[in-house]
Amino acid sequence: QVQLVESGGGLVQAGGSLRLSCAASGRTFSSDAMGWFRQAPGKEREVVAAINWSGGSTYYRNTVKGRFTISRDNAKNTMYLQMNSLKPEDTAVYYCAIGRTYSTVLSDYNWGQGTQVTVSS
Repeated sequence: QVQLVESGGGLVQAGGSLRLSCAASGRTFSSDAMGWFRQAPGKEREVVAAINWSGGSTYYRNTVKGRFTISRDNAKNTMYLQMNSLKPEDTAVYYCAIGRTYSTVLSDYNWGQGTQVTVSS
């Protein structure tokens, strides 16, 4: 079973940047889709971005397009989320996820423990 560990979260001012990393262990993940999801207090978990096994296909929710970039390094079993021009509404716990299917459906994925991202105004 694969284990996912997120890192890179923290507190940043609006307009700033953060880079999240997700390290996978337990098995190779090069054939799996991966994604970043987030959950703000009192809100449902939502997809932020997803990437297929090769990195050739990506998805972004509309509110992060042009600001966030998802990428993966299969040789390092690591996925990234570069977040630029952060806004207070990006504040949430961000979860790394892995799944057999490239999709935006939450139930298609297994989750890490999450990392807090807080954007101050």
